[in-house]
Amino acid sequence: MKVSDLLSTRTEVFSISDSATVHDAARYLRDQKVRAVGVRDSGGALVGIVSQSDVSEKVAAENKCPAWMRVSEIMSTDLVTIAPEASLEECLRLMEKHRIFHLLVVDPNAGFRGLISAKDLLKVIASDHKERADMLESYMFPQH
Repeated sequence: MKVSDLLSTRTEVFSISDSATVHDAARYLRDQKVRAVGVRDSGGALVGIVSQSDVSEKVAAENKCPAWMRVSEIMSTDLVTIAPEASLEECLRLMEKHRIFHLLVVDPNAGFRGLISAKDLLKVIASDHKERADMLESYMFPQH
């Protein structure tokens, strides 16, 4: 399975402006039920990623005001990206190597396409293992 296969099940690419307040970002993450989003500049270019942990570690834990801070102040800018044609195994390798939980999917022609999370990968792996176990069970214990 490829990254593009996983993304094809989604209808929206979640992102937020780098000029948005941290408060707006936190509400957006909550409302969309996601843990991280890509950050775009005023021209629409991908410039960072912001996650729930960025909000909690860089704002709440430091007792800063999220209504006054901008996403650009807390976003991560050392972006680890992956192409849509890459395998899910490559996603796992990159996440492990960089000790991250989200990968930004960037197409050289179409730009930012979305995020792949460790949770997404675990769901696919678990589903694959269940299918294999079900197939083995039906072989070993056929229904008469």
